[in-house]
Amino acid sequence: MDHIFNKKMETLPRKKIRELQVKRLRETVHLVYENVPFYQRKFKELKITPDDIKTLDDVRKLPFTTKNDLRDNSPFGMMATSLKNCTELHASSGTTGIPVTVCYTPNDIEVWAEVMARCLSMSGLTKKDVFQNPIPYGTFTGAFGFHYGAQRVGAMVVPSGMGQSERQLKLMEYYGATFISGVASYAMRLSQVAQDIGIDLKKLKVRNGLFGAEMFTPGLKKRIMDAWDMDVHDIYGLTEMCGPGVSTDCDQHDGLHLWEDHFLIEILDPITLEPVEPEEEGEIVLTTITKEGMPLLRYRTRDIAKIYDQEVCECGRTHVKHTTIKGRSDDMIIIRGTNIYPGQIESVLMKNPSVGGNWRMVLSTDENGVDQLTVEVESKEHLSQIESKDLEKTLQAGIKSVIVFTPGVTVLPPNGIPQAGLKAKRVVDERKKE
Repeated sequence: MDHIFNKKMETLPRKKIRELQVKRLRETVHLVYENVPFYQRKFKELKITPDDIKTLDDVRKLPFTTKNDLRDNSPFGMMATSLKNCTELHASSGTTGIPVTVCYTPNDIEVWAEVMARCLSMSGLTKKDVFQNPIPYGTFTGAFGFHYGAQRVGAMVVPSGMGQSERQLKLMEYYGATFISGVASYAMRLSQVAQDIGIDLKKLKVRNGLFGAEMFTPGLKKRIMDAWDMDVHDIYGLTEMCGPGVSTDCDQHDGLHLWEDHFLIEILDPITLEPVEPEEEGEIVLTTITKEGMPLLRYRTRDIAKIYDQEVCECGRTHVKHTTIKGRSDDMIIIRGTNIYPGQIESVLMKNPSVGGNWRMVLSTDENGVDQLTVEVESKEHLSQIESKDLEKTLQAGIKSVIVFTPGVTVLPPNGIPQAGLKAKRVVDERKKE
């Protein structure tokens, strides 16, 4: 029973979790029905009232909520309480359009700190740690979630904020940081910078990392573990729920535990919106069951994963586990009739030791109107022209075996891909739109 923050809740018997979920679901349904005009309209359209929700299966009677619904009612139209009861506001990073705004009551912040403390403890954070948080402090939820959770655990937080990679590394060295957070691609970027400025990552005290905000494959995880000589955990979350803190993988590293006392998860077929079979892939749909500020019913995350069909994990936790996010249903690219997720390409690239941490897919159209895919990838070290060409051929064959057709591959020198923003931009679509 290692690294458990809240033993009672994290190891609650399944029957008790379900009882708690029914009670909290019913309270949430009443709350939104009485206070949110959007849900009042939806309930009327579906001809249901809160009294129709008696069991967990009844969640299927409830309306869905989409990102567009949140945008249409932005910034405060989805609130279930008055703004005077809220003490903080955050917004999505707006990677896909108008940012979605969420307001938190003091209790919402408490819950967020609690679920984050569980996630961080699960990744090995303790009171003795010096926790460096290289995420931008601002309306983006990431930094504050990690900050509140680490404080709740009792670790010492170094709020180093975004960017200035050399400074981040020097702070780690100076303060003896033992645990870092952030975005997976940024951890890889830091390892490249460390190499450039002659800092030996293995001599730093960093022994643990918890990364989220973008999907990352087991290959990239292993890369980070090797570069830093540390244990790496994956955290899942989204602004609409609380920010990071919805789920994290335990030391078994075979799936992320989702905190079912705060979130109700369904895995649905993204087309039919019907439940999939156990252990079958589908879209994660989440309902908040303890939120006061902006509770959401059946929020369509667009994230693709599956749930493991098991009662209790070897780590002792009883909360359901889902696989790492395969990609977003809206990240899927269709090129020449083939469905491609960026993760499929990343898994090939990260197996090759000559490949650096950064890469992207560039989509274009040739003069005949045929879609072309070029994968641009940084090499780990400067290569000769012949070495670059050999690496391009090897990667081309590897990617072709996964996606069926042959992509173009361009190997660039280290830091050859421009870094912009917090999350790595993996897809650049330059196709001519008709």
